[in-house]
Amino acid sequence: MRISDDEIAAVFRTEHGRAVAVLARSFGSLDVAEEAVQDAFVAAVEHWPAEGLPPSPAGWIVTTARRKAIDRLRREASRHDRHAQAALLFAQEHVEVGPVRDDQLRLLFTCCHPALSPEAQVALTLRMVGGLSTEEIAHAFLVPVPTMQQRLVRAKGKIRDARIPYRVPSDPDLPDRLRAVLAVVYLVFTEGHHASSGPSLVRDDLCTEAVRLGRLLVELMPDEPEAAGLLALMLLVDARRAARPTLVLLADQDRALWDRAMIAEGLGLVRESLRRNQPGPYQLQAAIQAVHASAPTAAETPWWQVVALYDQLLAVAPSPVVALNRAVAVAEVDGPAAGLALVDDLPLDRFALFHAVRADFLRRLSRRDEAAAEYARASSLTENAAERAFLDSRRDALTA
Repeated sequence: MRISDDEIAAVFRTEHGRAVAVLARSFGSLDVAEEAVQDAFVAAVEHWPAEGLPPSPAGWIVTTARRKAIDRLRREASRHDRHAQAALLFAQEHVEVGPVRDDQLRLLFTCCHPALSPEAQVALTLRMVGGLSTEEIAHAFLVPVPTMQQRLVRAKGKIRDARIPYRVPSDPDLPDRLRAVLAVVYLVFTEGHHASSGPSLVRDDLCTEAVRLGRLLVELMPDEPEAAGLLALMLLVDARRAARPTLVLLADQDRALWDRAMIAEGLGLVRESLRRNQPGPYQLQAAIQAVHASAPTAAETPWWQVVALYDQLLAVAPSPVVALNRAVAVAEVDGPAAGLALVDDLPLDRFALFHAVRADFLRRLSRRDEAAAEYARASSLTENAAERAFLDSRRDALTA
């Protein structure tokens, strides 16, 4: 049975991270692992269209990649390449043990090691675990391809030179390290859901990839409630994607366009994670989104529940941004004057959303000139064209 290029691409996206994880453990090098897996998929493109899909595509890729890695290392070792000699020796001394699940966890924690910058963590995770090309990652974060290439090379070089261990952290270190992994996945999602710059508000590819990584984390760590909370949060927010092709406020969205299957899955995850009685930031944020998703209309939203959940979130993870979002909920319960009093002293003057929220409160209080000035300030602080157009339209409506 012949196989198309699209089918091979689907296998690549599914199996790339797993294969790199297995090969990285075998050879102790991300560079060797990545190059070998790339070579294996090149071979797949050559053989599979004529020969058909093998019974175990993942096994075929790993076996082919391992063979190609050993061949390449032997050639390079003969030229006195110290790194090649070391990788070949490592492969000979480390026989394959442990399930692929453990390899993938090791790879995730290695990519998100605190010694790497947040930008490097995101890029390396998308490249090694997600299988995105350097060009795709550069495009997603609006940086030149050479810049992203250098970022990836430096990150892998730091892992190699600093001898960062390829392992899951020990129990005392696990909570802090897990937070970094969850933060990387959520950063990918937030950039996809509301792009920080560029012409489009939403980047579908990043939203989809973040949800895929979230599912992988839940699969790898089924007993970790915050992993389930993060996946629930992303599903409940992403379910509204079709209702906001441009910036559309939650209250104005057509709820008939919301993805009910994603919402049902997200609600189930929220209930399951909160039953463990270990509330964390992602679970509480997911619970807030669950309240919105469960309301038949915007007018029927039980805002007092939202305020109560934000109170818990502030206790667990206090930040000015959480306080800002809580003020929006308070304004729905007690009026815009109460919300304005809560935000006025927040240290968020360089944050576009802060000024947009103040503008909305001022507009509802009929302080039109002040509201227009706040919309203008918010517009000047965003680099996203869709968001800027929305804010400018709000300002123009006040000054017309």
